[in-house]
Amino acid sequence: MIEATWELIIFIIGIALIFDFTNGFHDSANSISTVVSTKVLSPRNAVVFAAFFNFIAAFGFGVAVASTISSIIQLNYVRTEVIPYIILGALIGAITWNLITWFFGLPTSSSHALIGGLSGAGISAAGFAAIKWSTVELVATFMVLSPLIGFVCGFLFMAAVLWLTRKSNKEIAETYFKRLQLCSAAAFSFSHGTNDAQKTMGIILPLLFSIGYYGASVDPNHLPVPLWVILVSYSTIALGTLSGGWRIVKTMGYKITKLRPVHGFAAETAGAATILGASIAGIPVSTTHVICSSIMGVGTTMGASTVKWGVARRIMFAWILTIPISALIGFAAFAVIRVFVGY
Repeated sequence: MIEATWELIIFIIGIALIFDFTNGFHDSANSISTVVSTKVLSPRNAVVFAAFFNFIAAFGFGVAVASTISSIIQLNYVRTEVIPYIILGALIGAITWNLITWFFGLPTSSSHALIGGLSGAGISAAGFAAIKWSTVELVATFMVLSPLIGFVCGFLFMAAVLWLTRKSNKEIAETYFKRLQLCSAAAFSFSHGTNDAQKTMGIILPLLFSIGYYGASVDPNHLPVPLWVILVSYSTIALGTLSGGWRIVKTMGYKITKLRPVHGFAAETAGAATILGASIAGIPVSTTHVICSSIMGVGTTMGASTVKWGVARRIMFAWILTIPISALIGFAAFAVIRVFVGY
C-alpha cells in the first residue's frame, strides 16, 4: 500500500478546505437570504457582513463540534495508513453532493453530506465496525430534532414579537426591525461559523493523527485542535460565504414564504439560538435545516397557507437523501481509491 506522506496530507487538507469553501458558498444563503429578501442589506453588503461574523466565530464557543466529527471514524480500529484515504473518499462524497444540490438550488446540509461521506468511505475501508455509530445516531437524531426545534422556536418567537408590538405603529416598528435584523443576521452568521467551520477542523484532525503529528501518547478519541487549524478553517468558510450561493438565496429568501424585516429578525434569532445551543453541546447540526425550518415556523404565524409547502417538501426530500447518497458516493470513491493505492 502507498504510505501516507506529508505531501499527501497537505493535498488532502487542501481538499478539506475546498469542502470548507463550498460549505460557506453553499450555506451563505443561510446567513444572508432573509436580510437580502427584506432589503435590509444589498447582496454585496450582506455577504461581506456574513463572512466577517463567520470568521470571528473562531474566537467564540470552543471546539466541541470538531471533537465530535473527528470521532466518527474509530481511529484505533482503522489502520493508520488508511485514514487519509478514508478522509479523501469522504470529502469527494460531500463535495459532490454539495455541488449537485447547489446546481438545483436546494438548501441541503453540508454537515450531513460530510457525515454521510465519512460513513460510506469508512465502511468501504474497514466495514461497519470502523464507524462510531453512537455519534452517527446522535447526528441522525438531531437531523430530525433540530428542524423541529427551529420551527417551534421560530413560531413562538414570532408570535411573541407580534403580541409585544400589537399596538405599535407599523411603519415605525418596521424601521426598528430593519435595525434589529442586522443584529439577528450577525448572530446567525456567527452561529453558522461556530458550528460549520468546526466540521472541517474535525476531519483535519484524523489526517494529522495519521502522520504522527501528535506523537505516540495522544488519545485518538480526544485529539487537540491546533490554533492554525482553527484559523485556516474559519478563514476558508468565510471566503466561501463571501462568494455567495445565489441560487439557494432565491429559494430561501423568496420561495418558502414572503418575508418582512420582522419575520427575518424572528427567524434568524430563533435559528441562531438553536445552533449556538447545539454548538455548546458539541452536536453537529445542519444550519441549513434550522434556518429553513425557522423561516417556515415564522411564516406559519401568518397562516399555514402563506408557506409554500410544495417547495418545503422538495427541500425536505433532499434533506432525507443527503446522508445516504453522500455515503454511497463516499463508499464508491474509496473503492476506486483503494485500487490505485493497493489496499
